[in-house]
Amino acid sequence: MEANLTAQNILSVSINTIIFDIVLARRYYSEHEETYEEFTNRYVKFFENVDEQFELQRGLNNCFAYDLVPDVAICEAALRAARRIDDYATAVRVFEALKLKVDKPSQYEDYLQALKPVMDELGVQTKEELGF
Repeated sequence: MEANLTAQNILSVSINTIIFDIVLARRYYSEHEETYEEFTNRYVKFFENVDEQFELQRGLNNCFAYDLVPDVAICEAALRAARRIDDYATAVRVFEALKLKVDKPSQYEDYLQALKPVMDELGVQTKEELGF
């Protein structure tokens, strides 16, 4: 009976240690919230290194899943990545995602205006410009 209690105590201490480590790790990671600038830099860097369609689409899905509208720099990097890997359809979809993500149509127009030089350089059009 005493041997079982000892084994049970050891198990209890091990479980408590694991739980403490998990709580401590969560607390550590939640103390630092990523700033908008850090978020932007992270995704710009990500899209600069994309070399296949799956990575590009995964990155866009992750980026647009946040409760914010990505910066123009992120959109530009994503457009350049799409054209670099010859994925025109995904480049067009960047604008569709932006249109759904912004609060007001005027914000979407601001993005289009800011991205116009890149769109012209890369030969990318919006879905509306393509006639859809």
